[in-house]
Amino acid sequence: MKIDLLKRYIQRNVKFSDHELEAFCACFHPKVVRKNEFLLRQGELCKFEGFVVEGCFRVFNLNENGKENTLYFAAEEWWLMDIDSFMNQTPADLNMQALVDSTVLVINRQDKLKLYEAFPAVDKLFRVIFQKALVSYHRRVIHSHSYTAKERYSHFVQTYPHIATKLTDKQIASYLGIRHEFLSKIKNS
Repeated sequence: MKIDLLKRYIQRNVKFSDHELEAFCACFHPKVVRKNEFLLRQGELCKFEGFVVEGCFRVFNLNENGKENTLYFAAEEWWLMDIDSFMNQTPADLNMQALVDSTVLVINRQDKLKLYEAFPAVDKLFRVIFQKALVSYHRRVIHSHSYTAKERYSHFVQTYPHIATKLTDKQIASYLGIRHEFLSKIKNS
């Protein structure tokens, strides 16, 4: 069952009582997103936070010139949201597109806020999640400033082999901040 993946994730990160675990998971609902469909489009209001239980998503921004800038890929056991839009109820800066048929467990803002009030362990869980996300973000920024494009590509493929195989060169290049033609040269060297 899809909710079991979320339960195992929680139990690996924070101690929840059985009651807290059941109440928390009861607020999540599965949403199936077919390949190439959008879970969120830039400019919409992000009304959910999601936990990927199957598949893979690309989270990206489209600039004024139509250039795609990929922030991250979310595969199984990754969280998915536009935090600014979700928390501040402002238009989303991000697009979330399924790269393959995918399933995500979603919770709405109102239910999440109620869980924060009802269970202190929920606050601890999301603090841990955000700390891990911040560490990942810091590493990515350091790599983008310190590594060559070839080193960034090698690091990505070694760190995320299960994701890299699902992606096109254009998607990987967008994540690395290079043109896909340059990625082809890197791969052939």
